Amino acid sequence: MDPCTFVRIVIRNLALKFSAVHPPSSDSSPCFCKIKLNSFPTQIASLPLISRDDGHVPSLAAASFSLNKSQFDKLVEKSSTTRKPSCLKIDIYRGWRGDTCGLNCGKLLGSVSLPLDLKGAESRNCVFQNGWVSIGECEKGTSSAILHLNVRAEPDPRFVFQFDGEPECSPQVFQINGNIRQPVFTCKFSFRNSGDRNLRSRSSLSEQSTPRSWLSSLKIDKEQHAKERKGWSIIIHDLSGSPVAAASMVTPFVPSPGTDRVSRSNPGAWLILRPGYGTWKPWGRLEAWRERGDHLGYRFELLPDASTGGIDTITLANSTISTKNGGKFTIDINAGATPVSSPSSSFDFGSGCDIGSGSWAQLLYEGFVMSSTLEGVGRCSKPEVEVGVQHVSCTEDAAAFVALAAAVDLSMDACRLFSHKLRKELRQQSQEFVV
Repeated sequence: MDPCTFVRIVIRNLALKFSAVHPPSSDSSPCFCKIKLNSFPTQIASLPLISRDDGHVPSLAAASFSLNKSQFDKLVEKSSTTRKPSCLKIDIYRGWRGDTCGLNCGKLLGSVSLPLDLKGAESRNCVFQNGWVSIGECEKGTSSAILHLNVRAEPDPRFVFQFDGEPECSPQVFQINGNIRQPVFTCKFSFRNSGDRNLRSRSSLSEQSTPRSWLSSLKIDKEQHAKERKGWSIIIHDLSGSPVAAASMVTPFVPSPGTDRVSRSNPGAWLILRPGYGTWKPWGRLEAWRERGDHLGYRFELLPDASTGGIDTITLANSTISTKNGGKFTIDINAGATPVSSPSSSFDFGSGCDIGSGSWAQLLYEGFVMSSTLEGVGRCSKPEVEVGVQHVSCTEDAAAFVALAAAVDLSMDACRLFSHKLRKELRQQSQEFVV
């Protein structure tokens, strides 16, 4: 099946230069900008200052917007109807990011508006701006400045997969393209080594000599299970029944002493596994915990691959998602900005990415890698997974991202407060001991 059409608008090479006639104030406040495109979430990015004589502009991504076919067609149709192209707006501020007592901490210096004629961008690269532009003065006495930016649109086809149910219910996974839904994987959720735990439980019970000690042991075992969530695993099979990826909980999710939450200092963890030479080969590691303020914290690390000269783990994602509203888990190597107007947005790749220019991971991953939707706790979650075409060369590649999406979704439940009871599919039957 063909991939879905996506168009990616990338804003990079940002830099700010003040004129010699109107030099900036002597304070050392940094500059930043807010980047807006129609109704998409506003993104915020750092804005490096360069001197008048320094011609070097940092070659870094500042923000990106991804448009699926429906969104892209809507923008093109609107531009054709109104005869006004979509407009990218960049507001430039001096000062620190964020709000204090409801007031923005930055002082608006000016704005840049750039029309985007997106017609044809789904099939070819389009460059809208590459160089310096003047900033419109927003108030009298503001220093005049010019902004350097590179704005382009490029085709970004993606494979789209959707779980037909919640991962713990062992659903099918469909590939989606428009109105076409084609089954490609099946999932099998289970409790790893549950049989071994049953055997241990039975043997320990048989060693008890009195009914009183039996009841005491049973109570202790139940309390132990109630304070940990462990042994979850999900295996992804292709339609022939062969296992092609897996996610296995390798570090239990347990509450910090004196609390009922999994803390950042002691997160639970999953290994994302791929088949290799008759066994499972670790590909990535996902850690998750419960942040205060009802957020799921997570960190996904790519494990080193000897075939590409990897030595150290590489952090590909490190952020939070609202446990109430849900959001998106995203891996995007070129996303340097932080979404600021959508509370459910998940990535802060400007601070969360540890990939360097010489990293072995860049041999494998660049640009948009994947995203997965998550619903808030208590809502039916059927994750939709998008994977960049350039990162899928075989069935196992796609399956690994599907397994990662399942692990992130299951972490929402694994990090629930321990004062809350999990749904029956996530409660191990071996907790009910049999003599």
